[in-house]
Amino acid sequence: MKTYRAALVGTGSIGDAHVRAVEATQGRVTLISAVDIDAKRVAAFAQKHGIASHYTDYTAMLAAEKPDLVLVATPPAQHMSMSIAAMEAGAWVLCEKPLCGSLAELDRIEAAELRTGNYTACIFQMRFGSSTAHVRRLADRGLLGRPLVGVCNTLWFRDEAYYAVPWRGRWETELGGPTMGLGIHAMDHFLHLMGDWKDARALVTTLDRAIEVEDVSLALVTFTSGAVGSIVNSALSPRQETYLRLDYQKATVELTHLYGYTRDNWKFTTVPPAQEDDLLAAWQNFPPEVGATHGTQLNAFVADMDAGRRPLTSGDQARQTLELLTAIYKSGFTGEIVTRGSIKPGDPFYLALHGHRAPKRVKGEPPRVV
Repeated sequence: MKTYRAALVGTGSIGDAHVRAVEATQGRVTLISAVDIDAKRVAAFAQKHGIASHYTDYTAMLAAEKPDLVLVATPPAQHMSMSIAAMEAGAWVLCEKPLCGSLAELDRIEAAELRTGNYTACIFQMRFGSSTAHVRRLADRGLLGRPLVGVCNTLWFRDEAYYAVPWRGRWETELGGPTMGLGIHAMDHFLHLMGDWKDARALVTTLDRAIEVEDVSLALVTFTSGAVGSIVNSALSPRQETYLRLDYQKATVELTHLYGYTRDNWKFTTVPPAQEDDLLAAWQNFPPEVGATHGTQLNAFVADMDAGRRPLTSGDQARQTLELLTAIYKSGFTGEIVTRGSIKPGDPFYLALHGHRAPKRVKGEPPRVV
């Protein structure tokens, strides 16, 4: 089997997770180069992990190393341009969330895919746990009945020190608040389990942090199946929790965790009375545990590279998540109910998540609650 030569761009706090992911491929991927604008940091990172080369110039790395795969872990505003440059240099790309900053940017990524024959996928590792696949199988077999009601909560806490990092808390560089930067993982996981969404109505506000972007959003979502769901994204919640709940006709499936989960984080409740014993037995028949990690997703990505096929979290699957986030912002800032497919060229929210409609606020200025 082919060994893929990978370069990591961005050696900050998430860099070690990418190194562990490469190690999880058991030799299918080798990390041959690292890039960071901080010369001391990238040199130390490369030495720590035994990476043969390191650069402060991304374009120079692409030209010199010609990697098969680029792992993008830089601040969000750089994701689109770096992904396109990598594809044009002959590489596939696995990019940290958010994949890009607007539907317009996603269209540019997809145009580059068509032009180059390479693919860019977003890191949404929550989809890739074996227990999630188990839930999907039960649902796809019809054992749970139709989905009816869903809940998706990302209730996290990010203090002033977190937002003191210069690129955070700003539309231009972070691209959004907890809707874009925190809750995106749970929302993508939610959509993976609930299916295609139809429309969204939302509230987006800044209650307590002195930042440009929101610190809370809430949304009501209708799915094409007829199911309905609620979503809460918060950076203000001292007791932190990530929670998914899916109420099917025959059972409730719940997942409670923070940044990762195993089969033990799930709870399953069947409808009374006890004639659902067969369903309970099917639920308890879990596959061998495979974690929802960067490594699990990278192994799936390698299989896609082997087969020359589009990765799961690219194309339409990446679009449905980004489009939902955009719809939440548009509904929150305009009061409209936003249907999927309605945000097109000519719509200000096509070009920017906030559509230049967010309340004007300077980072560091106290929030104005209205």
